[in-house]
Amino acid sequence: MNLKKNPIFWVPTVYFAMGLPFVALAQTSSLMFKNMGITDTQITLWTSLLILPFSLKPLWSPLLEMFRSKKHFVVLTQMVTGISFALVAFSLQLPDFFKYAISWMGVIAFSSATHDIATAGVYLTELTTTQQAKYVGWQGAFYNIAKLVSGGALVFVAGKLENIYGIKLAWMIVMLIYAAIMIVLSLYHIKALPDSSIDRNIKSFKEGVNTFKDIAITFFKKERILLSLLFVVFYRFAEGFAIKIAPLFLKASVAEGGLGLSTSQIGSIYGIFGSIFFVVGSILAGYYTAKRGLKNTILILCAAFNVPFVMYFLLSHFQPDSIYIISAAISLEYFGYGFGFVGLILYIMQEIAPGKYKTAHYAFADGIMALGFMIPSSISGYFSDLMGYKIFFLMVLIATIPSFIVTILAPFKAKINQIE
Repeated sequence: MNLKKNPIFWVPTVYFAMGLPFVALAQTSSLMFKNMGITDTQITLWTSLLILPFSLKPLWSPLLEMFRSKKHFVVLTQMVTGISFALVAFSLQLPDFFKYAISWMGVIAFSSATHDIATAGVYLTELTTTQQAKYVGWQGAFYNIAKLVSGGALVFVAGKLENIYGIKLAWMIVMLIYAAIMIVLSLYHIKALPDSSIDRNIKSFKEGVNTFKDIAITFFKKERILLSLLFVVFYRFAEGFAIKIAPLFLKASVAEGGLGLSTSQIGSIYGIFGSIFFVVGSILAGYYTAKRGLKNTILILCAAFNVPFVMYFLLSHFQPDSIYIISAAISLEYFGYGFGFVGLILYIMQEIAPGKYKTAHYAFADGIMALGFMIPSSISGYFSDLMGYKIFFLMVLIATIPSFIVTILAPFKAKINQIE
């Protein structure tokens, strides 16, 4: 069987490879550093700054439009990311481990951001519009399976290893597992990933500058682009506040307003219950959206994404000690997360990216989305420390309101061909 001709053999794995390092930087590292004694304010600030390359990637996305096959960038960046994870692992044994670990995580962030651009290029080039809608559920599912492997299974492993080897050695082993996964995926994609050829080539620096200008101008001349970008920024606004604080809330003691769970318990909840419900939600949303169309489903997807954040508010208010109640609440939130996330990805692919520079324009929109996510994420620790978990998660619910407003106003069927 020719793996390259069937998207099912490469879409799940390449988007798993996209999600794994991002979640390691944005979420899992928070628990690692918390267990090593770093403060919540430092954790949320520095790990949020790691998201900056994902916002700035439009600056170098034109290079991928102009040079070599996009497949080569996917494979190369996966290998670089794997090696960098290994260097993070060894840096944890140093006296000033935090600054060295954060530095190597910065390399991972740049490599992963570049990987995102190339992966989107392969996806947009190789699949038809119908296939994009069909496989967006698988894309979202495996991107977020990576999230659950990272924030669930590997956190669970870290918790068990902490009891045996101590915190630093435990997390060193986990970082080496990340490294091994990324290197294996890189080798697999040499064979499985289709060769996505390009029809552009830069011959001079001036030509490169002019191409970038053309990419930027045509992007911002798209019909009703400002409304589209407001949608991209605010769809995940509440998530930006919640995502870093949620695991810290689960870990914090009951006296501090948290739930007092162990590292292993947090890992098992995310890795088992959360993963199952997220995958089901993502896949169902992909087929549901493909059947009814994005325009007819976008408000439902927005509600599915944002309303379940009420679970964290209820958990912070009642502080249940039953692992089953906590697991059920988080499972419901993750089902909605998986179902609703599809709407954002598909909107960028089908309403913003199409046109002359679809890979670069996807990167522009994706980078702006990351910036909208990074800003609330970077200050979430400050507000959480200031307000306490109960009031903080109430604030998260209020932060969902802009998501509904921009979803209602989101434009569809922009006349891209007339602009570009």
